[in-house]
Amino acid sequence: MSLRDRLAAEIAAGGPMTVAQFMTRCLHDPQEGYYATRPGLGEAGDFLTAPLVSQMFGELVGVWAMAAWRMMGAPSRLRLVEMGPGDGTLMSDLLRAARMAPDFLTACEVWLVEVSEPLKARQRALLGEDVRWAGALAEVPAGEPLILVANELLDCLPARQFVRTATGWAEQVVGLDANGALAIGLAAAPVLPFPDAPERAVWEQSAAQAALGHEIGRRLVDDGGAALLIDYGRDRPGFGDTLQALRRHRKVDPLACPGEADLTVHADFPAVMAAAAAEGAETAILTQAEFLARMGVGERAEALVRARPEKSAALGRQLHRLVAADQMGELFKACVIHSPGWTPPAFEDA
Repeated sequence: MSLRDRLAAEIAAGGPMTVAQFMTRCLHDPQEGYYATRPGLGEAGDFLTAPLVSQMFGELVGVWAMAAWRMMGAPSRLRLVEMGPGDGTLMSDLLRAARMAPDFLTACEVWLVEVSEPLKARQRALLGEDVRWAGALAEVPAGEPLILVANELLDCLPARQFVRTATGWAEQVVGLDANGALAIGLAAAPVLPFPDAPERAVWEQSAAQAALGHEIGRRLVDDGGAALLIDYGRDRPGFGDTLQALRRHRKVDPLACPGEADLTVHADFPAVMAAAAAEGAETAILTQAEFLARMGVGERAEALVRARPEKSAALGRQLHRLVAADQMGELFKACVIHSPGWTPPAFEDA
């Protein structure tokens, strides 16, 4: 029985499920979940992430990590953690850039936080056995300073959706239509501190994103360090239905093929930052374009063109994809969470 049929049977028996529950099942169902069985990264897959667009992205994240380590006082022991590391490209490029600082590499104990077995296999093939894996951040040993990076992780964490109707707030849920097909419907909303909004406004709330903000903030306050979270999403509270499904680089109906497409919502950076701040951590945010510019992406692109002039056109396209306002530059944000008393590189006046 397909995942779609199993979901329909469960809804018929137990009633509609929240959008967050639906996302979780589509992405992580052990038998047919997208990340459990068929994550499709890259040109031949379903979507491209910034590390796959250009080596410059991961290299500059590496430069940022090294600079942050120095600003922390260059501790002799450091846990370097990537959450949601995809196929391992970002960490591979980061570690290659880090060769310019042998003491940094010596200090680092590298951890990858990954729940997808297919992606773990790809990471292992690329990075070898000199890294450690965990299924959750809580499994990474505490007690040492931490530098954490995560690219396009928050958007994979499930969110509930609420819509303002003429009579008040209701929750959008996944149910069945008259023909037994999956369909979006409305259910009574729980009692929450809903914001003021016009009719038909959609408000998304991700308990999972907020919980991660709390966990990262608490860990950094306890052990010291910084986390760099890069994702597409909002840098201020707002409304909108951002649920989308990507299959073969095209948007498809999120209900059409459960488990066969990547489901995401926009990162709610205000909620993540507020959660981290509640734990005593400090936060700041930039657009991806601002972050990469401050880390020297223009200079890095010029250096690569000098080294490989025949690649100048391709490098120009890569740079445009990373920083242009109509590409990843404005929609994607770079958020830092850090222990109190210092400011990580690039975020001094953010």
